[in-house]
Amino acid sequence: MKFQWFLGLLVSNFVFAAQWDIDSAHASARFKIRHLTVSNVSGEITGMSGKLIVDDKDPKKMSLEGTLDMNTINTNNVDRDNHLKASDFFDVKKFPKASFKTKSITPGDAERVILVGELTMRGITKEVTIEGELTPALKDPFGKIRRGLSGTTKINRKDFGVTWNKILDNGGLALGEVVDVALEIELTQPAKDKKG
Repeated sequence: MKFQWFLGLLVSNFVFAAQWDIDSAHASARFKIRHLTVSNVSGEITGMSGKLIVDDKDPKKMSLEGTLDMNTINTNNVDRDNHLKASDFFDVKKFPKASFKTKSITPGDAERVILVGELTMRGITKEVTIEGELTPALKDPFGKIRRGLSGTTKINRKDFGVTWNKILDNGGLALGEVVDVALEIELTQPAKDKKG
């Protein structure tokens, strides 16, 4: 059955909490875009926070919401990173955060999930679809309960007002329009309050 894997996951001894928090130290959005028509430039955005909500009785009621700190953009080139933070691109002074909130999460075969939600960057909101994998829960060496969420998507940067470009001598463009995005997120189960 389509939901069998997920229902089995929920009966694990670890999965009784409804909320899973994003571990910012182990979460990032990696991106890749065509550069000068000859190669790709890649980078990473960190500073991620948010939560995954699980409904033990109905997997269709899962939800994910999170934010990215756009000031953390890193392409291993300081001048390029500063340009990306400027008004030509993400204008981080006006729009320091990007956010994502699901409209639906649909379990698929094995551990696969399809996340459909609204991505907001530069004050513009568009629907995007993320194809992902939600791993089973486990206890780490320090006693914390964890699970992982990975996913990929493609977005058109122009949809979010990121339109800067230059025409090359050969007629091509300095930057492509489509951006490949890969998410790697570790989630932790919130600690229960201790009484007494």
